[in-house]
Amino acid sequence: MANETTLTLVGNLTADPDLRYTPAGVALCKFSVASTPRVFDSAKSEWRDGDPLFMNCMIWRDMAENVAESLRKGARVVVTGRLRLNQWTTPEGEKRSGFQLDVEDIGASLRYVRAEVKKLVRTGGGQAAASGDSPWETSGADPEPPF
Repeated sequence: MANETTLTLVGNLTADPDLRYTPAGVALCKFSVASTPRVFDSAKSEWRDGDPLFMNCMIWRDMAENVAESLRKGARVVVTGRLRLNQWTTPEGEKRSGFQLDVEDIGASLRYVRAEVKKLVRTGGGQAAASGDSPWETSGADPEPPF
């Protein structure tokens, strides 16, 4: 959408993703990402950790279930989404606010690890099932490239 603040964040999950379902059965997953920059301390001629940024994230539907099944605390991720300001009042009447990232896409960072990707195949009822070993698996004799 126009005039929305989009953000790409690289960091580590601070806890296992929290998967829940709305009363209508829609999957919702909440998690937090910590991003800590490395800064050079010229006085000591060494690198050190900068001030960390902790970002609360929310993701919906199939991606929410995929995140909950695939990622764990400490996993390094690349997250893209829309930055949103939440405002609320506590039961004591205090006004509060905080930022949240409404996630549009997320992936495991492959900077320090290797991952095995399993493509999900949609079945008749909108359910996802893991395909075979090949991510390019097709039912025809000659597989076509995925582009």
